[in-house]
Amino acid sequence: MRRTVEKFKNSRFRKFIRRNNKYAPIIFFIGGFIFDSLTLGRIDRVYDLSILCAHMTFLSIVIYLYNRVDDGRWKNTLLEKYQIYLPLAIQFSFGGLSSAYVIYFSRSVSLSKTITFFVILVALLFANEMLKKRISNKYLQFSVYFFVSFTFFTFMIPVFIREMNTTIFLISGIISLFTTLSLIAFIYKKSPSTRAEIRIKKLLGIILTMYATINLFYFTNLIPPVPLALDSGMVAHNVQKHNGEYLVTYERDDWFVFWRDHRIKYIHQENENIYVFTSIFAPTEISKAIFHRWKWYNESTKQWEITDNIGYEITGGRDDGFRGYTFKSNVKPGFWKVDVVTEENLVLGIIDFEIIIDSTKEPKRMIERSF
Repeated sequence: MRRTVEKFKNSRFRKFIRRNNKYAPIIFFIGGFIFDSLTLGRIDRVYDLSILCAHMTFLSIVIYLYNRVDDGRWKNTLLEKYQIYLPLAIQFSFGGLSSAYVIYFSRSVSLSKTITFFVILVALLFANEMLKKRISNKYLQFSVYFFVSFTFFTFMIPVFIREMNTTIFLISGIISLFTTLSLIAFIYKKSPSTRAEIRIKKLLGIILTMYATINLFYFTNLIPPVPLALDSGMVAHNVQKHNGEYLVTYERDDWFVFWRDHRIKYIHQENENIYVFTSIFAPTEISKAIFHRWKWYNESTKQWEITDNIGYEITGGRDDGFRGYTFKSNVKPGFWKVDVVTEENLVLGIIDFEIIIDSTKEPKRMIERSF
């Protein structure tokens, strides 16, 4: 009886997949994205590490299995009746691995540091829908595999070796490139249908172009220095450390400014210091020097001028990020920004504000918050 029920359910699921063949891959891609969004928390947890490693291992195996289907490799085997689900399994893992990048960096206060990935993610979704063969297109399939592999290793390797810098990022990229090319070479050797469908030089050109582009994004600060993330940052009127907590006094913005808590128009009082407070997430036991680079916009020259470059050390492991602050006493009115950068000069985020010096104005809606 149980076997009959299971067979009936499997039959209904097969019919559903065939009936919705056009949209099923996207549904499974989004499903993987949502699954990780609901379950992942921080990259250095055993659970998160296990899930992501399982995703990557499973994806590599399923891509091999799927690329042998057209060779008739699974006929008269246990896998034959399940091979219809292989492209959906690929999409689910693509979605799960892609979501990891967004999850771990969506906490960043600098949207510009994660928007690049969202653009790539949307482009992949559209490409996957617009291509006639969708995920069966091997150029798309291996390109997306390389992209998620690159992000996977750039997260994982710093966590495992408890160190992160530009050299580690480059090593992570080389490992992901080697892993992807090894998988392609293995499938190309084993699968006659793959050899007939792709031109290996064209595929290598696509992969190497992606590799160079991701590195270009990294060194031009279009993506953050993984796996660090700027958790919070604001301009404040006062910062004090008390019993292990940071008490930050700042002016709260209007209620309709839902994307930001603090006001960026800073009313400066005479003899008052101006503080910039930041909280940076870093995986456990990763230590790093962080700098606040204070800049003032010179209206005469139309250029940003660096006024100070003040650093402090962070050590990872705290859920709400490692906290620190810098301050200035002698300031000019006008537009300011503080770049939060690593010792390699990679930007974690930017805190913008305007200093207003007017004796007739006083700060309003002042609050004190504990971090």
